[in-house]
Amino acid sequence: MSTATRYTGLIEHYRDRMPVTADTRIISLGEGNTPLIRLENIPATIGKDVELYIKYEGLNPTGSFKDRGMTMAVTRAVEEGSRAIICASTGNTSASAAAYAARAGITAFVLIPEGQIALGKLAQAMIHGAVVIQIRGNFDAGMALVKEVADHAPVTIVNSINPYRLQGQKTAAFEIVDELGRAPDFHCLPVGNAGNITAHWIGYSEYAQHDSACVTMACGFCEGKCKYSDKSVTDKRPVMVGYQAAGAAPFMRGEMV
Repeated sequence: MSTATRYTGLIEHYRDRMPVTADTRIISLGEGNTPLIRLENIPATIGKDVELYIKYEGLNPTGSFKDRGMTMAVTRAVEEGSRAIICASTGNTSASAAAYAARAGITAFVLIPEGQIALGKLAQAMIHGAVVIQIRGNFDAGMALVKEVADHAPVTIVNSINPYRLQGQKTAAFEIVDELGRAPDFHCLPVGNAGNITAHWIGYSEYAQHDSACVTMACGFCEGKCKYSDKSVTDKRPVMVGYQAAGAAPFMRGEMV
Protein backbone atom coordinates (compact mmCIF):
# COMPACT_ATOMS: atom_id res chain seq x y z
CA MET A 1 0.00 0.00 0.00
CA SER A 2 1.28 3.46 -0.83
CA THR A 3 2.41 5.51 2.18
CA ALA A 4 0.60 8.45 0.57
CA THR A 5 -2.78 6.83 1.29
CA ARG A 6 -2.04 4.65 4.34
CA TYR A 7 -3.65 5.87 7.56
CA THR A 8 -0.91 6.72 10.07
CA GLY A 9 -2.81 8.13 13.02
CA LEU A 10 -5.07 11.05 13.83
CA ILE A 11 -2.40 13.74 14.16
CA GLU A 12 -1.08 13.13 10.66
CA HIS A 13 -4.61 12.85 9.28
CA TYR A 14 -5.72 16.19 10.78
CA ARG A 15 -2.29 17.78 10.99
CA ASP A 16 -3.43 21.20 9.78
CA ARG A 17 -5.86 21.35 12.71
CA MET A 18 -3.48 20.14 15.41
CA PRO A 19 -0.95 22.08 17.54
CA VAL A 20 2.12 20.64 15.82
CA THR A 21 4.69 21.93 13.34
CA ALA A 22 6.29 20.42 10.26
CA ASP A 23 9.23 19.34 12.43
CA THR A 24 7.21 17.72 15.22
CA ARG A 25 7.99 14.05 15.81
CA ILE A 26 4.61 12.36 16.00
CA ILE A 27 4.17 9.63 18.63
CA SER A 28 1.40 7.43 17.26
CA LEU A 29 0.05 3.89 17.44
CA GLY A 30 -2.44 4.38 14.61
CA GLU A 31 -5.23 5.61 16.86
CA GLY A 32 -8.45 7.12 15.57
CA ASN A 33 -10.33 6.26 12.39
CA THR A 34 -12.77 4.18 14.44
CA PRO A 35 -16.02 2.96 12.88
CA LEU A 36 -19.30 4.85 13.08
CA ILE A 37 -21.88 2.08 13.18
CA ARG A 38 -25.53 2.65 12.33
CA LEU A 39 -27.90 0.89 14.72
CA GLU A 40 -31.09 -0.67 13.37
CA ASN A 41 -32.66 -2.66 16.20
CA ILE A 42 -32.85 0.06 18.86
CA PRO A 43 -34.75 2.61 16.72
CA ALA A 44 -37.17 -0.14 15.73
CA THR A 45 -37.63 -1.16 19.37
CA ILE A 46 -38.38 2.35 20.60
CA GLY A 47 -40.59 3.05 17.60
CA LYS A 48 -38.77 6.16 16.46
CA ASP A 49 -37.87 7.01 12.87
CA VAL A 50 -34.35 8.19 13.62
CA GLU A 51 -30.84 7.50 12.42
CA LEU A 52 -28.88 6.28 15.42
CA TYR A 53 -25.13 5.66 15.39
CA ILE A 54 -22.45 4.60 17.83
CA LYS A 55 -18.78 5.53 17.56
CA TYR A 56 -16.83 2.39 18.48
CA GLU A 57 -13.83 3.80 20.35
CA GLY A 58 -12.94 0.37 21.73
CA LEU A 59 -10.96 -0.23 18.55
CA ASN A 60 -8.30 2.29 19.53
CA PRO A 61 -4.89 0.71 20.30
CA THR A 62 -5.37 0.26 24.06
CA GLY A 63 -9.14 -0.05 23.88
CA SER A 64 -10.45 3.42 24.70
CA PHE A 65 -10.83 6.99 23.47
CA LYS A 66 -7.97 7.99 25.80
CA ASP A 67 -5.55 7.07 23.00
CA ARG A 68 -6.77 10.04 20.97
CA GLY A 69 -5.65 12.45 23.64
CA MET A 70 -2.54 10.54 24.65
CA THR A 71 -0.97 10.61 21.19
CA MET A 72 -1.15 14.41 21.29
CA ALA A 73 -0.09 14.79 24.93
CA VAL A 74 2.94 12.52 24.56
CA THR A 75 3.88 14.03 21.20
CA ARG A 76 4.04 17.48 22.79
CA ALA A 77 5.76 16.20 25.93
CA VAL A 78 8.56 14.72 23.81
CA GLU A 79 8.77 17.83 21.67
CA GLU A 80 9.17 19.94 24.80
CA GLY A 81 12.03 17.73 26.00
CA SER A 82 10.29 15.64 28.64
CA ARG A 83 11.80 12.25 29.43
CA ALA A 84 8.92 11.04 31.59
CA ILE A 85 5.16 11.36 31.93
CA ILE A 86 2.96 10.81 34.95
CA CYS A 87 -0.73 10.20 35.59
CA ALA A 88 -3.22 9.05 38.19
CA SER A 89 -5.62 6.43 36.92
CA THR A 90 -8.13 3.73 37.71
CA GLY A 91 -7.87 2.10 34.30
CA ASN A 92 -7.87 3.43 30.77
CA THR A 93 -5.50 6.37 31.22
CA SER A 94 -2.80 4.18 32.75
CA ALA A 95 -2.92 1.73 29.85
CA SER A 96 -2.81 4.49 27.27
CA ALA A 97 -0.03 6.47 28.96
CA ALA A 98 2.14 3.38 29.30
CA ALA A 99 1.69 2.37 25.67
CA TYR A 100 2.50 5.80 24.25
CA ALA A 101 5.44 6.31 26.60
CA ALA A 102 6.86 3.00 25.41
CA ARG A 103 6.34 4.08 21.82
CA ALA A 104 8.20 7.32 22.52
CA GLY A 105 10.99 5.64 24.47
CA ILE A 106 10.32 7.55 27.69
CA THR A 107 9.20 6.53 31.18
CA ALA A 108 5.60 6.45 32.39
CA PHE A 109 4.81 6.75 36.09
CA VAL A 110 1.30 5.58 36.96
CA LEU A 111 -0.33 6.15 40.34
CA ILE A 112 -3.25 3.85 41.06
CA PRO A 113 -5.60 3.53 44.06
CA GLU A 114 -4.84 0.25 45.79
CA GLY A 115 -7.35 -2.39 44.70
CA GLN A 116 -9.37 0.06 42.59
CA ILE A 117 -8.14 -0.54 39.05
CA ALA A 118 -9.38 -2.84 36.31
CA LEU A 119 -6.90 -5.72 36.12
CA GLY A 120 -6.88 -5.75 32.32
CA LYS A 121 -5.82 -2.12 32.24
CA LEU A 122 -3.22 -2.65 34.96
CA ALA A 123 -1.80 -5.53 32.94
CA GLN A 124 -1.46 -3.28 29.90
CA ALA A 125 0.41 -0.66 31.92
CA MET A 126 2.81 -3.25 33.32
CA ILE A 127 3.38 -4.97 29.99
CA HIS A 128 4.37 -1.64 28.45
CA GLY A 129 6.90 -1.06 31.20
CA ALA A 130 5.25 1.66 33.25
CA VAL A 131 6.40 2.31 36.80
CA VAL A 132 3.20 1.48 38.69
CA ILE A 133 2.81 2.94 42.17
CA GLN A 134 -0.11 1.89 44.38
CA ILE A 135 -1.37 4.46 46.86
CA ARG A 136 -3.72 4.31 49.81
CA GLY A 137 -6.53 6.59 48.77
CA ASN A 138 -8.85 7.29 45.87
CA PHE A 139 -8.26 8.82 42.44
CA ASP A 140 -8.40 12.36 43.80
CA ALA A 141 -5.62 11.57 46.27
CA GLY A 142 -3.58 10.16 43.41
CA MET A 143 -4.18 13.25 41.32
CA ALA A 144 -3.02 15.48 44.17
CA LEU A 145 0.21 13.50 44.41
CA VAL A 146 0.70 13.69 40.64
CA LYS A 147 0.45 17.48 40.75
CA GLU A 148 2.85 17.67 43.67
CA VAL A 149 5.42 15.48 41.92
CA ALA A 150 5.13 17.50 38.70
CA ASP A 151 5.82 20.69 40.68
CA HIS A 152 9.18 19.32 41.80
CA ALA A 153 10.30 16.87 39.11
CA PRO A 154 10.81 17.08 35.32
CA VAL A 155 7.75 15.04 34.38
CA THR A 156 4.72 15.91 32.25
CA ILE A 157 1.20 15.27 33.55
CA VAL A 158 -0.92 13.47 30.96
CA ASN A 159 -4.23 13.39 32.81
CA SER A 160 -7.08 15.36 31.25
CA ILE A 161 -5.86 18.60 32.85
CA ASN A 162 -3.25 18.50 30.07
CA PRO A 163 -4.82 20.69 27.33
CA TYR A 164 -3.25 18.64 24.56
CA ARG A 165 -5.43 15.71 25.57
CA LEU A 166 -8.51 17.63 24.44
CA GLN A 167 -6.79 18.56 21.19
CA GLY A 168 -6.37 14.90 20.35
CA GLN A 169 -9.83 13.88 21.51
CA LYS A 170 -11.57 16.56 19.44
CA THR A 171 -10.77 14.49 16.33
CA ALA A 172 -13.60 12.08 17.14
CA ALA A 173 -16.01 14.90 16.27
CA PHE A 174 -14.09 15.56 13.05
CA GLU A 175 -14.45 11.91 12.03
CA ILE A 176 -18.19 11.88 12.73
CA VAL A 177 -18.81 14.94 10.56
CA ASP A 178 -16.50 13.63 7.84
CA GLU A 179 -18.44 10.36 7.67
CA LEU A 180 -21.97 11.73 7.98
CA GLY A 181 -21.30 14.77 5.83
CA ARG A 182 -22.77 16.97 8.57
CA ALA A 183 -22.90 17.29 12.33
CA PRO A 184 -25.49 15.08 14.07
CA ASP A 185 -28.54 16.68 15.67
CA PHE A 186 -27.67 15.25 19.08
CA HIS A 187 -24.52 13.69 20.51
CA CYS A 188 -24.79 11.75 23.78
CA LEU A 189 -21.72 10.84 25.83
CA PRO A 190 -20.98 9.45 29.28
CA VAL A 191 -19.41 12.07 31.53
CA GLY A 192 -16.81 11.72 34.26
CA ASN A 193 -14.98 15.02 34.66
CA ALA A 194 -16.41 16.28 31.33
CA GLY A 195 -13.10 16.28 29.47
CA ASN A 196 -14.26 14.16 26.55
CA ILE A 197 -17.57 15.94 25.99
CA THR A 198 -15.64 19.23 26.04
CA ALA A 199 -13.21 17.87 23.46
CA HIS A 200 -16.07 16.88 21.16
CA TRP A 201 -17.57 20.36 21.50
CA ILE A 202 -14.23 21.88 20.54
CA GLY A 203 -14.10 19.64 17.48
CA TYR A 204 -17.62 20.42 16.34
CA SER A 205 -17.04 24.12 16.96
CA GLU A 206 -13.86 24.19 14.89
CA TYR A 207 -15.60 22.42 12.03
CA ALA A 208 -18.50 24.91 12.19
CA GLN A 209 -16.31 28.01 12.54
CA HIS A 210 -17.30 30.72 10.04
CA ASP A 211 -15.72 33.90 11.38
CA SER A 212 -12.54 35.04 13.02
CA ALA A 213 -13.97 35.25 16.54
CA CYS A 214 -13.42 32.02 18.47
CA VAL A 215 -16.72 30.51 19.59
CA THR A 216 -15.31 28.39 22.40
CA MET A 217 -12.04 29.82 23.75
CA ALA A 218 -11.67 26.25 25.00
CA CYS A 219 -8.69 25.08 22.99
CA GLY A 220 -6.27 27.47 24.66
CA PHE A 221 -4.22 28.01 21.53
CA CYS A 222 -5.99 30.58 19.36
CA GLU A 223 -6.00 33.47 21.87
CA GLY A 224 -9.51 34.46 20.80
CA LYS A 225 -8.96 34.55 17.04
CA CYS A 226 -9.78 31.21 15.51
CA LYS A 227 -7.28 30.07 12.90
CA TYR A 228 -9.90 27.76 11.41
CA SER A 229 -12.34 30.51 10.45
CA ASP A 230 -11.76 29.88 6.74
CA LYS A 231 -11.92 26.09 7.08
CA SER A 232 -15.52 25.46 8.09
CA VAL A 233 -16.84 22.01 7.18
CA THR A 234 -20.38 22.04 8.57
CA ASP A 235 -22.95 24.75 9.24
CA LYS A 236 -24.06 23.61 12.69
CA ARG A 237 -23.09 21.97 15.94
CA PRO A 238 -25.07 19.24 17.72
CA VAL A 239 -26.88 19.43 21.02
CA MET A 240 -24.49 17.78 23.47
CA VAL A 241 -26.06 15.48 26.07
CA GLY A 242 -23.97 14.17 28.96
CA TYR A 243 -24.87 11.28 31.26
CA GLN A 244 -23.38 10.34 34.62
CA ALA A 245 -23.66 7.08 36.55
CA ALA A 246 -26.14 7.35 39.43
CA GLY A 247 -23.46 6.48 41.97
CA ALA A 248 -20.94 8.98 40.62
CA ALA A 249 -22.82 12.05 39.47
CA PRO A 250 -21.18 15.16 40.97
CA PHE A 251 -22.48 17.43 38.21
CA MET A 252 -26.05 16.29 38.79
CA ARG A 253 -25.76 16.54 42.58
CA GLY A 254 -23.70 19.69 42.61
CA GLU A 255 -21.28 18.21 45.14
CA MET A 256 -18.30 15.89 45.45
CA VAL A 257 -19.04 12.16 45.58
